[in-house]
Amino acid sequence: MAIVLSTPGVDELPAAVGALREWQNDTAPMHLHPGDVGWFWRYGAEAAAAAVRTWSHDGRILAAGLLDGPSLLRMTTAPGARRDEELARQLAGDLTRPGRGVLPEGKASVEAPQDALLQELLADAGWGLDEPWQPLRRDLTEPVEDPGVRVEVVGPERADERAAMQRGAFDGSTFTAERWHAMAGGAPYADARCLIAYDDRGEAVGALTVWSAGPGRPGLLEPVGVHRDHRRRGYGRAITVAAAAALRELGSSSAIVCTPSSNVGAVAAYRSAGFQDLPEVHDRLRAA
Repeated sequence: MAIVLSTPGVDELPAAVGALREWQNDTAPMHLHPGDVGWFWRYGAEAAAAAVRTWSHDGRILAAGLLDGPSLLRMTTAPGARRDEELARQLAGDLTRPGRGVLPEGKASVEAPQDALLQELLADAGWGLDEPWQPLRRDLTEPVEDPGVRVEVVGPERADERAAMQRGAFDGSTFTAERWHAMAGGAPYADARCLIAYDDRGEAVGALTVWSAGPGRPGLLEPVGVHRDHRRRGYGRAITVAAAAALRELGSSSAIVCTPSSNVGAVAAYRSAGFQDLPEVHDRLRAA
């Protein structure tokens, strides 16, 4: 079959996001979520479209990826296509040949489902494994407990506060109110919520964004952060519980999150909030 690699225009981007929504289910391994594209949308619709790649046959998207930086492609495939040999060989060829417009020469990384045939083809081509990441999931069948802190949903009038919390939680963050508005204007944010948590004195202590993929599908926490001035006080657990509750209200079947395995504090916070470990995952890494 003829598989077409393309970069969607802004008007075609919702179709790629829609495909990612359809591919989410609780039995699948951790893989690219529409919320990942939604978070990238903070750079604007044009930048988000330019960072997306799709592989299609007869107009049907079979695989989609997000260039989350110049040399990292985060990608996934339709559930029934992960072991399709023709698609996997097309993907491997497009990812290993710099002239295809996906990845540059030299050092590059690919995040793909761990059960995808693409993993084996990249290994055969000499790609190694990068540092481990720890995905975690919480089932949302049952009601979620009270987080123990006041949590409020962020609207446009509080974009400045949300942006300030992001910068306070992540060193080097360039998130601004303008970027929040760009993100909130994107198609994925229709099923998303930004939350801010407050301590007993009314001071903001942490913030996060949750992304639903639709009722009955897993929702994503991305990003999650406690302000550097308020760490080691249990707020990581509190805002993670609040995130799970927000996703349950949106109809999500489960809540998923992923963090570097080396980030032991974040892993501990997620576990304390009722999230259970999934198998560790690795990006495929091509050395320089």
